[in-house]
Amino acid sequence: MEEVLVPIFVESRYKINRKRIRSLVNNLLKKKGVVGKVEVSIAIVGDRKMRSLSKKYKGEDKTRNVLSFSQAEGERVGTSSDVLFLGDVVISYPEVIREAAAEEVLVDEKIGELVEHGIMHLLGINHE
Repeated sequence: MEEVLVPIFVESRYKINRKRIRSLVNNLLKKKGVVGKVEVSIAIVGDRKMRSLSKKYKGEDKTRNVLSFSQAEGERVGTSSDVLFLGDVVISYPEVIREAAAEEVLVDEKIGELVEHGIMHLLGINHE
């Protein structure tokens, strides 16, 4: 049985490689020594949704490439399972497209970079 649960929500019809994202999350958590049953949710959204989240949670009326919402920061959510819920990583697909084009990298690579960045924040590791 898979120890790391990675539910992925995709707004609209954005093309993403779910298998690649799940593999990246698994490998990163393993590398960082996170063991046991863990859940991290990933959401791929549009600029309007990202701008709304940024305004609500960061107080900034702008879109951004990634936001992380750690479960450790808020109230503990009681669950009946023994799964550690780390939190949510939200990525703006239109921002990914813009940045991937500007940096001349593949969209999947850019998504991977942002997923990793977001998870590092969830683990409390900020901007190494």
